Amino acid sequence: MRFFSLSSKSLSRIGALVSLLGATSLLASLPASAEDAAPKPEAQEAAKEADNKPAVLVAPKAEATAAAAPKGEGKQASAPAKKRRGGIHPCMTPDPGFGIYDRWSNEPTIGQMIAPKKGGITKSGGFDLVVHFHGHEPIRKEFVKTAKGAVLVGIDLGIGSGAYAQGFAAPNTFTQLLASVEAAMAKKTGNPKAHVRKLALSSWSAGYGAIEQILRQPSGKRIDAVILLDSLHTGYIDERSKALKTGQIDVFVDYAKRAAKKQAFMFLSHSSIIPPGYASTTEVASYVIGELKGKPKKAKRADVLGLDLIRRYDKGDFHVRGYTGDDKPDHCAHIGLMADIVRVHLEARWKTPRGKS
Repeated sequence: MRFFSLSSKSLSRIGALVSLLGATSLLASLPASAEDAAPKPEAQEAAKEADNKPAVLVAPKAEATAAAAPKGEGKQASAPAKKRRGGIHPCMTPDPGFGIYDRWSNEPTIGQMIAPKKGGITKSGGFDLVVHFHGHEPIRKEFVKTAKGAVLVGIDLGIGSGAYAQGFAAPNTFTQLLASVEAAMAKKTGNPKAHVRKLALSSWSAGYGAIEQILRQPSGKRIDAVILLDSLHTGYIDERSKALKTGQIDVFVDYAKRAAKKQAFMFLSHSSIIPPGYASTTEVASYVIGELKGKPKKAKRADVLGLDLIRRYDKGDFHVRGYTGDDKPDHCAHIGLMADIVRVHLEARWKTPRGKS
């Protein structure tokens, strides 16, 4: 099978088109083979096993319906229980507006960005940036609830992890993205020295494919924080024995070890969804914890949007939160964790310059 490389502008147009389609209809959940779901990027040596990478089939964005397809094959997406979710469907959360932030801008080479209307930058030009993959509108709703100055870039490229892996296989794709955000902030703030000070990568569901590629590149050394919201999968060497293809997630294990030593920050959440033919986020989280010689602790807490916490693991600045739930609303609900991650961890860690309206 032959794959063609796309320019950054082409990828951006494709992402915008997919987002538009997601706003008007709920994309169907159709299990895809690992071979078809994740193409092998010829430009990236680290993606040799991408053809066997699992696809997480969810809709990337829906402004009216933040649609997400269930990971399990043949499951019926259940309606949210009012008592458990407060009457809110996690895939269609209320819109809090933009707060101190401007509306989405198309300045980046890929995706869209929001920045504080004023401020959010130091005198020397430093600003903090979160780049989120998969579901830019749903994540924006959570981000603006607590963010006080960090810039957000949201990127949607498709409905499987392979689209993200291919989209960021070439190292210059990410470096050009950062340069375009810096140029946009220089123009907006009037500070020609505008530059990214602290940098985080975030993903929900299929978006982890992009993060894997970036962490394998020289630019990966710049990443101070990684956030994976029910988002980290891998394939099986043998599905019957449930042996994981660890080579696909070794870069995340390495990053988790850095976070455990407080050299970086990493937050990993998982649901209890069992996907067809590849490892669940629960299995992958357990493997990463095991590589740190750790053991998750049992927990019981009612969390945001009806998420029920059942286990957790903390070591240094590496945090895992495991939840019940095996349907579409439960998968969407993990996006709701972003508000507290920003408030409790990111901006406190970074001491982000304050923005204002």
